Amino acid sequence: MDHHKIKKNLEIMIENPKCELNYNNDWQLLIAILLSAQCTDKKVNKVTPILFEKYPTLLALKNANIKELEKIIYPLGLSKTKARNIINLATIIHDQYNDVVPNNKNELLTLPGIGTKTANVMLIEYFKIPAFPVDTHVARVSKRLNLCEPNANTKQIEQALTSKFQKKDWADLHMRMVLFGRYICKSRNPKCHDCLFKGTCNK
Repeated sequence: MDHHKIKKNLEIMIENPKCELNYNNDWQLLIAILLSAQCTDKKVNKVTPILFEKYPTLLALKNANIKELEKIIYPLGLSKTKARNIINLATIIHDQYNDVVPNNKNELLTLPGIGTKTANVMLIEYFKIPAFPVDTHVARVSKRLNLCEPNANTKQIEQALTSKFQKKDWADLHMRMVLFGRYICKSRNPKCHDCLFKGTCNK
């Protein structure tokens, strides 16, 4: 299917796409994205109010007791690694960046626990800088809609998507693909009867 048609169908099926993570500032969003690794946004949104009430500043997180932090984020999985990364992340942003998350991808990637996907989500959501994050939903949808090779890795998928779509549409399309993959083109039991791509995809 022509990628212009794919874009149009996604716009029809997913109206008013927006990030489902709750946050009040730049560092809260960055930590929420970090916590969402191998976890749902819904679960993260249940934990972050508790986390940010107990640690309302980066300085508080920098000085957090790691065991107490692990206990709060335990329901999200990988709690030991995530807690260590959060404390180290808070320390660097507080000490080196005066409590302001850098808006440069290369700098973001130097922060503990921040990979390409997390950095790209931060860029498009908070700083409104064009990028095309590839998470599990975007990867699955891209392969099912023949937007990339069936065995493409994350980097190859990102390259395929950024070459096919205009830069001004990247952030919007990313979010539509995430929500499409989350609620319609699910890994298990996709809702094909609700899908405009029915009969034309690789499902």
